[in-house]
Amino acid sequence: MSIVSTIKSNQKLKQFVHWCLIPKHQARPRLWVQWFVNPFFHKKGKGTTICRRTRMDVLPFQPFNIGDFSTVEDFATVNNGVGAVNIGNNSRIGIGNVIIGPVTIGNNVILAQNIVMSGLNHNYTDITKSIYLQGETVATITVEDDCWIGANAVITAGVTIGKHSVVSGGAVVTKDIPPYSVAVGNPARVIKKYNFDTQNWESIKA
Repeated sequence: MSIVSTIKSNQKLKQFVHWCLIPKHQARPRLWVQWFVNPFFHKKGKGTTICRRTRMDVLPFQPFNIGDFSTVEDFATVNNGVGAVNIGNNSRIGIGNVIIGPVTIGNNVILAQNIVMSGLNHNYTDITKSIYLQGETVATITVEDDCWIGANAVITAGVTIGKHSVVSGGAVVTKDIPPYSVAVGNPARVIKKYNFDTQNWESIKA
């Protein structure tokens, strides 16, 4: 039996290990985890910058990887507590973004300011229990290569944004966006697609 399996199968041991990694009632790992443990588990590419005022709520028991020449700007939050966060090459995570895994971001992706992406939802159906005690469901958010997402957009759990698509500022994306599309609004809808026959971006009739 592996160490991970042993920990998961013993509730008291699991609670103790969790306490060692994260202070009680908090999401941010202890400093010793950030400085001395995470570097052995997480891959950071060459030329990549994670700015000093970024909040990195990343733990060793879930993957966090970021490719070459990518940037995570100040005041962003990255959290892999319930799911992996993978960021590709030459991608920019803008100021104030919140990225809660499971999230996969491709190469050459531009995220503007104050975007929220959360692959996590809290369960709420049992009204006899606090929502806090009902656990979570997770579904991976995927942003494919070459996308641009505008400021203040919200990307909900399970959504895929196709390659070379644009999501407007303030959009709330609740369904998949096809590749080579422009989406706007709340809920987001596609208003343009690229036509490879005419080699033009063409409006979609309502």
